[in-house]
Amino acid sequence: MLSFDIRALDTKAAQVDGLLAPDDPVWQEGDPLPSGPVHATGRLSTAGSGKYFWSGAVEGTLVMPCRRCLTDVTASVSEDVHLVFADADEDEADDPDVYPVDPRAAMLDLRPAVREQWLLNAPAYVLCREDCQGLCPTCGTDLNTGRCDCPPASDARWDALRAIRTDSK
Repeated sequence: MLSFDIRALDTKAAQVDGLLAPDDPVWQEGDPLPSGPVHATGRLSTAGSGKYFWSGAVEGTLVMPCRRCLTDVTASVSEDVHLVFADADEDEADDPDVYPVDPRAAMLDLRPAVREQWLLNAPAYVLCREDCQGLCPTCGTDLNTGRCDCPPASDARWDALRAIRTDSK
């Protein structure tokens, strides 16, 4: 559960222990989707009038292609979070580190914050291993499994510099 009754938070802090599914409508087109549910845990409490504080963690896994050879790689995403939510009419609501809450809202939904923390911490790219050789740019052979018979690739734009180097020797 990632939605909490704001009135109940005034009397007692809530334990956060919920899942954000990869098919939840909070995800947007182009988001790097998790391979399974994102687990959000922690404690949500009031932090003054119209303010709430969540301290916890966001964890999940992501499957994406290796940047060099395009084989699928599973990456772990795990981050401690310390977030402030405030009424939209408060001064803090202009702060980009504060999540606005409608002052008339009865529920506090953590899903947008979980999504944002996921996006901030998900890797932009992954490698299957540090010494990944990638793919041959000519024939597409996976160079991790063996060599190909293609000549080394060269870019004609560098020919002028190559000529200077060979002339100076």
